[in-house]
Amino acid sequence: MAKLISFISIHSLSGYERQEVFFNVLCLHDVLRIQVHYLRSLYSLSMFVGTVMRKIKSRTWKKQRYFRLQEDCMTIWYKSKKAGNLWNSDMFLGHFPLNAISRWICDWFKKADKNRDGQMNFKEVRNLLKMMNVDMNEHHALRLFTMADKSQSGTLEDDEFVLFYKMLTQREDVLRVFQEYSSDGQKLMLQDLKDFLREEQLHEDGVQQYALKLIERYEPSDTAKMLQAMTFDGFLMYLSSSEGSIFNPNMVDLYQDMTQPLCHYFISSSHNTYLLEDQIRGHSSVEGYIRALKRGCRCVEVDCWDGPNGEPIVYHGHTFTSKIFFKDVVTVLGNYAFKASQYPVILSIENHCSVEQQKVMAQHLTQILGDKLLKSPLDGKIPIGLPSPEDLKGKILLKGKKIGGLENCMNGVVDDPLMGEVSDEEDTAEIDDDHHRNDSIRHRVKKSKQRLSKELSDCVVYCKSVHFSSFKHSQIHSKFYEISSFTESKTRKHIREAGSEFVLHNARQLSRVYPSGLRTDSSNFNPQDMWNAGCQIVALNFQTAGVEMDLNDGLFSQNGHCGYILKPTFMRNTDERFDPENPQNRDGYKPLSLSVQVISGQQLPKVNIKEGSIIDPLVRVEIHGVPLDQAKQETRYIDNNGFNPVWHDTLQFTIHVPELALVRFVVEDYDKTSKNDFVGQFTLPFICIQPGYRHIHLLSKDGTSIPPSSLFVHVRITKLM
Repeated sequence: MAKLISFISIHSLSGYERQEVFFNVLCLHDVLRIQVHYLRSLYSLSMFVGTVMRKIKSRTWKKQRYFRLQEDCMTIWYKSKKAGNLWNSDMFLGHFPLNAISRWICDWFKKADKNRDGQMNFKEVRNLLKMMNVDMNEHHALRLFTMADKSQSGTLEDDEFVLFYKMLTQREDVLRVFQEYSSDGQKLMLQDLKDFLREEQLHEDGVQQYALKLIERYEPSDTAKMLQAMTFDGFLMYLSSSEGSIFNPNMVDLYQDMTQPLCHYFISSSHNTYLLEDQIRGHSSVEGYIRALKRGCRCVEVDCWDGPNGEPIVYHGHTFTSKIFFKDVVTVLGNYAFKASQYPVILSIENHCSVEQQKVMAQHLTQILGDKLLKSPLDGKIPIGLPSPEDLKGKILLKGKKIGGLENCMNGVVDDPLMGEVSDEEDTAEIDDDHHRNDSIRHRVKKSKQRLSKELSDCVVYCKSVHFSSFKHSQIHSKFYEISSFTESKTRKHIREAGSEFVLHNARQLSRVYPSGLRTDSSNFNPQDMWNAGCQIVALNFQTAGVEMDLNDGLFSQNGHCGYILKPTFMRNTDERFDPENPQNRDGYKPLSLSVQVISGQQLPKVNIKEGSIIDPLVRVEIHGVPLDQAKQETRYIDNNGFNPVWHDTLQFTIHVPELALVRFVVEDYDKTSKNDFVGQFTLPFICIQPGYRHIHLLSKDGTSIPPSSLFVHVRITKLM
């Protein structure tokens, strides 16, 4: 006769014996769940055949019994020597779910099935996945939807939806790693997970506490949580999370010392911020400032010219770019300067205005910005060095020409505003250097000489623009509050000829680098070359996507996206000599080896709108840093698979200056007859890399996320010396 198991007796067992019962039930649960797609229609025959388990009534009564699932999928049958016995699983489903994930999927399906017809079209399925917080690439999802639609009705029934979900989230690459560390191939017990974290993810301190935290945070099964275990679903959720990302989550938030002098930081900087397009006919708009500031930019630029009715205007002078009012730019700056970061914003002014309109500029700055505009040293005393980003929180600093020095202004001595250059950009010099500029362009950038308004001069405190003569001259005569601007070609020349002196110069005061006047298409130079010399304000055209902006976004993606990154110690210490051209000569030189095994890709976006086209993806890993570190390697390409390509290709690099290196992962669609198409990328500082098995969540060409597209990699970093 059928007999109902009494669970009251379990409470009389010891903790160990009770846990053994739970283990046995969980084992049955895991055996059932491996190949499950839906409880009624897709259970495999082995689940109905059953398995032998140990039945425990007390410490001394332990018997082997044969258990199998009944056809109603709700009752487990077992046989004893006395008689057949039925075990009604309804009594414990809340504690020991036979298939937690499949039941969870079905519950969601029923919840979203508003008309109760048991069917969903693709649009409804797509909405349901969003409700379930499941990312998907629509192209890949539609293909899987069609495969799961066995009835070819254009809709999925509940069992078909479970199949669709399983195909969408299937990860054989992660399962292989999971089973390697699982004692029974079905789950990770606490010790298994600790072994994985130590051996693969290289966690050292507090591993047990961290493992328990991961189980609590990512494990969907209450049963597994109770047993301090992690199922495959929890393991996959962990590896797909920020903690399983290649980017160390401890470095995403603000973590650096923000009390160093301003010149000790790299500062996210924009060139001709008002332009949304090219430099000749492009559209000028305050939207350029909004976008840059929201992106974490901390130095924006305005080109100011005399405008109608006494109102200064902003545009790229002597071109066909459209014009906007200076006061509108200042209003936007006041509204958006501190949305993304509380650290100071530098407003770099290229001043081409008459004295009268300079006074209007000063009036707008003072009245619109109010206390946000820094107009005097912080403590009211003659300063001896630059303040820190922490000191300057919530402040806007004006960078421009200034009458006399900061000391003179503090002592009440004001120099006569004689004729002088009020714009400090040196396009003319660069044009002469390049030897291939025509006279019309040379005429366009001819320097203006005019008087400087005292009112505007008084708005400049810590960023006085000065002409650069030589490193020797600067070392003897320059003040800490003076800043020089360099064209990209002049900067490269200085790096080649006197790299270590340039680094030393930038340890004492600020430098700004801006694009060549030749870049009329708003293209960008490689900012890494300038960062290698310690240049702080490396101004880029934020409106132009590409590898240069990827590097900029990558560098400033750490430290809370605050727009300030503390330079390495050897670039801040004036007692050290660092030459980016010969980094192996510095004190503390410790090269590292970087090994990246590119394992797989997930749901890569379709780049060709052509019907039926599928990408042939390859992965390129690029190292950007000092010249000795510049390198790139590629995997082979995979034919016609953007959904789940698998490479298992290992790429090796040597990193000589890890503190300056950036690593860029690029996915391209291979084309043997033409240039490969860009698919996605992710760039991060080398020092922010987490070792072990990691996911890389890809970004689009303009730097926005494209979930759920990702790469799965294994990373190892080892010392070479």
